[in-house]
Amino acid sequence: MNAMDRLGIGLAALGRPAYINVGRADDLPPGRTVELMREATWNVLDAAFAAGIRWVDAARSYGLAEEFLGGWLSSRAPEDLTVSSKWGYAYVGDWQTDAAVHEVKEHSLGRYRAQYRETREFLDDFLSVYQVHSLTEESPLFQDVRLQEALAELTTEGIRVGFSTTGPRQADTIRRAMALQVSGQRLFSTVQSTWNVLETSAEKALREAHEAGLHVLLKEVLANGRLAVQPPAPVQAIASEHHVGPDGLALAAALSRPWADTVLIGAVSPAQLESNLAASTVSLDQGELRMLADLSVPPERYWNERSALPWT
Repeated sequence: MNAMDRLGIGLAALGRPAYINVGRADDLPPGRTVELMREATWNVLDAAFAAGIRWVDAARSYGLAEEFLGGWLSSRAPEDLTVSSKWGYAYVGDWQTDAAVHEVKEHSLGRYRAQYRETREFLDDFLSVYQVHSLTEESPLFQDVRLQEALAELTTEGIRVGFSTTGPRQADTIRRAMALQVSGQRLFSTVQSTWNVLETSAEKALREAHEAGLHVLLKEVLANGRLAVQPPAPVQAIASEHHVGPDGLALAAALSRPWADTVLIGAVSPAQLESNLAASTVSLDQGELRMLADLSVPPERYWNERSALPWT
């Protein structure tokens, strides 16, 4: 499988006017109206599909991302495309960049059923994978047998059941979720986790998930844009050696992990996408990989810094 086959597009930064990604604003349309953000989303999706990317990831809480994606899917009718989305957070930002609260989390049976209906309304039969959004060890899902059974029913509709993770204890969450079974069958078949050269704490658990047959997706590979805009010196130096930007280098580091089945890109413009796709030309040697490994920080520090990023 070549590098392009392992890349996907995530719509977290395109479906709503505010997000925590650094270095996003200059590539977004002025005013960030619904109409302009829809156009920006379609432009990125067109460019990604033309480049050979065949995985798109959204979520109920990504503002109007599912609606934008659904319109694009209906218009383009693309073939061989995997569409994943997530439930568990509700978008409450009311299309305001300065909203006091942008999303609210709830892992309940009622929230799942309501959001699944909404997702199918927008994505219809294109939906391939439905994931629990930002699962943590504290999630009530682990004790809610009825919710687990309802999720397992998705497989009868040909939809894979997955989960995404967040926070400094991703590895513990991954292992606990992998152990969940319904009627003797493993509940989850995909996992989407944060991994980048600064936050590598989930690596061993993700490798275990891959070896157990789960499809592993990596998100926030650019550390919400920080590795592109404020790259550590080794990232910049190695990127220069390979004649790519720091964003391409950070993505190449993720692609160097053989257990990573899909690496998600969060580009908000075709220009950003083109820069990101340079990752497919980079092959890192062992010395460079060791230099990048030294950049990893304790997960508690990483997630504290991430939580301080403003929504803009």
